[in-house]
Amino acid sequence: MKESKPNNNKEENNSKKEEPKEQLVETQHSITLNGTEIAYTARAGTIILKHEEDEKKPQAKAEIFFVSYTKNDVSDPTTRPLMISFNGGPGSSSVWLHLGLLGPKRVLVEDANEQLLPPPYSLVKNDYSILDIADLVFIDPVGTGYSRAVPGEKADQFYEVKEDVKSVAEFIRIFITRYNYWTSAKYLIGESYGTTRAAALSSFLQEQYGLFMNGIFLVSSILDFKTRQGDFESLLYLPTLSATAWYHKKLAEDLQVDLEATMDEVRNFCYTDYASALLKGDSLEGEEYELIASQLAKYTGLSVDFIKKINLRLDLRFCKELLRDERRTVGRLDGRFKGIDKDSAGSNFEFDPSYLAIQGPYTATFNDYIRRDLEFETDLVYEILSNLYTKWSHKPASYAGDLNVAESLRKAMSQNTFLKVHVANGYFDLATPFFATEYTFTHLELDDSLRKNITMSYYDAGHMMYSKESCLAKLREELVKFIS
Repeated sequence: MKESKPNNNKEENNSKKEEPKEQLVETQHSITLNGTEIAYTARAGTIILKHEEDEKKPQAKAEIFFVSYTKNDVSDPTTRPLMISFNGGPGSSSVWLHLGLLGPKRVLVEDANEQLLPPPYSLVKNDYSILDIADLVFIDPVGTGYSRAVPGEKADQFYEVKEDVKSVAEFIRIFITRYNYWTSAKYLIGESYGTTRAAALSSFLQEQYGLFMNGIFLVSSILDFKTRQGDFESLLYLPTLSATAWYHKKLAEDLQVDLEATMDEVRNFCYTDYASALLKGDSLEGEEYELIASQLAKYTGLSVDFIKKINLRLDLRFCKELLRDERRTVGRLDGRFKGIDKDSAGSNFEFDPSYLAIQGPYTATFNDYIRRDLEFETDLVYEILSNLYTKWSHKPASYAGDLNVAESLRKAMSQNTFLKVHVANGYFDLATPFFATEYTFTHLELDDSLRKNITMSYYDAGHMMYSKESCLAKLREELVKFIS
């Protein structure tokens, strides 16, 4: 028998490498929103991203999974806006905004009394969907959802701020080209790290492809990561800690009357006494030290003794400390939720009860919905929230020091003076606190004439504020106003 020899010709091997094929399933549906029946096409599938080095031998590098919804029978497609959606993490699929806020179906997480529902979970018609005013596309970046680097390609090439932006931007360009959205109004909506991605994309899309957005809608925003560190963290988290203590009725009676009034008072304390105290550092002493400790205790519901033990520096140990006497913790994504640890000692909680409250419902309903309703079938694991954060490079050469994409947004707004930005903030969000977001946007160094292009709204819920139906309704109102 003649022995076969390995082919050492790499070029020939590469040219014969079988390219992965795109998958696409289209299904027809209808929904009634605001008394009008809307027939729409749902698409679930993959788009292949390719290396551009050699156009004669295009080599696939990644498969990007998406779901889109397009209104049928539109006489002039250019009149139909497109909302481009993704979530954050890094490592999050697009399922949260998809089945929580924008899509035609939504996850039922809480009942009318804001009580969590037990399994099995279900989807209901989303009366707050914006499909009546815009087409929708939901993008899963590489490593999330069903999106993967193709065999032979290293997945970690996409796990970096700049490369993530490039790959998502490439998907957006291909999508709007294939489905004829170049002359439609276009909007980005991102949540959490997705707001980081959206801000960076706003500038990249303009410069790389001449692709200008009409607006960017940021849900639970973080653009400047130094707001999570050191004295910045203590200062900028305080209003959210105070709001969470308010929710659990741990503040004095005069502070429990009106949440927004309390937030204004705490903001003022941050701008003045607390900022001054943190700047003084170890030189703060005596009566002034005691006064700051007592004020922090007043605004957080924590004891003066605990405040002194942590050197007046607040952080997420608050989640373990606030309800320690009740042997309960509070959530990071949403401070309204309570958790039960093995014991009430220690400084850190075992798990985030607010994430577990949504993990099960969203995972179960998406896996059922994608097969049953959208008829997309695969045995791949749908990565709802993969742990890419520890693998992620937050400091590419294009960003100096701590990651801060606020400058990318300022640049995009200055070049495209029609670009509008709206920021939705949850009062009980300890992951991306609203006061940190306010700080970021008041330090954009944006020209006075452009500041009117930025608006904000606030919600009495957490990171995924749309899990509360009254907040979901308010978000739809803001989105309709934003697009209209």
